[in-house]
Amino acid sequence: MSAKIIDGKLLSQKLNSHLKISIAQNKGVRAPKLTILQIGNNPASNKYIKNKLNSCKSVGIDAEVLKFDNNIKVNELEKTILSLNKDKNVDGILVQLPLPSHIDEKFINNLIDVTKDADGFNPQTLGNVLLDNTQIYPATPNGIVKLLESENINLVGSNVTIVGRSNIVGKPLATMLINREATVTICNKKTKNLAKVCKRADILISAAGSSKLITRKFVHKNMTVIDVGANFVNGIYCGDVDFEKVSKIVKYITPVPGGVGPMTIACLIENVYKLYKNYYHKNNSK
Repeated sequence: MSAKIIDGKLLSQKLNSHLKISIAQNKGVRAPKLTILQIGNNPASNKYIKNKLNSCKSVGIDAEVLKFDNNIKVNELEKTILSLNKDKNVDGILVQLPLPSHIDEKFINNLIDVTKDADGFNPQTLGNVLLDNTQIYPATPNGIVKLLESENINLVGSNVTIVGRSNIVGKPLATMLINREATVTICNKKTKNLAKVCKRADILISAAGSSKLITRKFVHKNMTVIDVGANFVNGIYCGDVDFEKVSKIVKYITPVPGGVGPMTIACLIENVYKLYKNYYHKNNSK
């Protein structure tokens, strides 16, 4: 018996349809606007940015890309971000990752004003996520939570294991799940007896960036598997899970592509709209 596929593409289309209606109702005011900063010409980044631009266009969000050479000086990038922070016509700012080695990702995320933090990576945003006191969440973790909720998969008291401890997925996702009363274990590729640890989970989420890391040994028949992996192997885009074999065992699973990826973009542009609404509420309530 094969697992039920959790279709992120379909769910993202539903979310985008609702968002398009909400934006269309804002008559007489400008459209929300997202500015994406791209450093270098990474092929994967080009693909991700193209998808983001298409999604923005489909719902009525204005979007622009500011491109910079790979060898841009940090102070030049800093000046651009600080200028965008002051631009009243820009609601969301996003710096496309990965960055060149000479640019400190943490420093850049800290520069983006919290009121324009579309990705949800600013330290203040992440602090509010920890306190469960925000409407803005990092897009990928938020997309994962929405995928689970779309299938009414119970989180309260569930054992959730996350493979991956990054600041943009693993850590904020763990916090969001803890705030929903799940019991969370965070692992990484070096965790001892990783397969044994994972197999105890009700929900297994892999964000390790390692193709076919999650095999039959990691799963059981009542498990939900969320694959956050974004890997290119011999030119083929794939996740962390050995989908062909694992999908024949578990209860629910997300595909790659078509699972978490579309939801990440949907939650990103939803963040832009929320930031836009917050801007108008703040300036029209004075």
